[in-house]
Amino acid sequence: MHVSLTAVATALSVTALVACGGAATGAVPVVEADRNVTAQGTFAAAPATPPTYDSTLVPVGATASVTAGEAGTSTNVTLEVTGLQPNRQYGAHAHTKPCGGDGKDAGPHFQFKPDPVTPSVDPAYANNVNEIWLDFTTDAAGAGRATATVPWVFPADRRAASVIIHAMSTSTEPGKAGGAGNRAACLTVGF
Repeated sequence: MHVSLTAVATALSVTALVACGGAATGAVPVVEADRNVTAQGTFAAAPATPPTYDSTLVPVGATASVTAGEAGTSTNVTLEVTGLQPNRQYGAHAHTKPCGGDGKDAGPHFQFKPDPVTPSVDPAYANNVNEIWLDFTTDAAGAGRATATVPWVFPADRRAASVIIHAMSTSTEPGKAGGAGNRAACLTVGF
């Protein structure tokens, strides 16, 4: 029996569509293109956007940019800052809500697998694989850069919405995991 490769490919496509709950209509399934976003801003006193909540740590006029991309089964995020305190460590994380007039408005850290306990301080959930951590140390001019790659993409029904710059580096200690001190500034990002 002679079977063409086209027939085999069509049969496999129909099987895959049916297995995934799709209708076998003969249409080729559309795969969403890899997602890439960029956000940038110059910090101003809250409630301005993007807000600085601590102008000693993140002075008015400091800048931040976030570039995020989803490719395949991973997400890569880069944070770049200028004009912050020189030679200083900061924590930074993706948060669940957009920035607001108060640092708490951005909600908790975005977690791929949400911790059922709030606030999340369990290292099984509050870690740099389940969350996007972007801790950095500024140079002598107050510039810094961090990149994080996580082995997941945002679920269709929930995405991070901002990056918060925190006063300290992120803790990994049980009972304090994910903590990084006060929220110093916020940049809304359309993840």
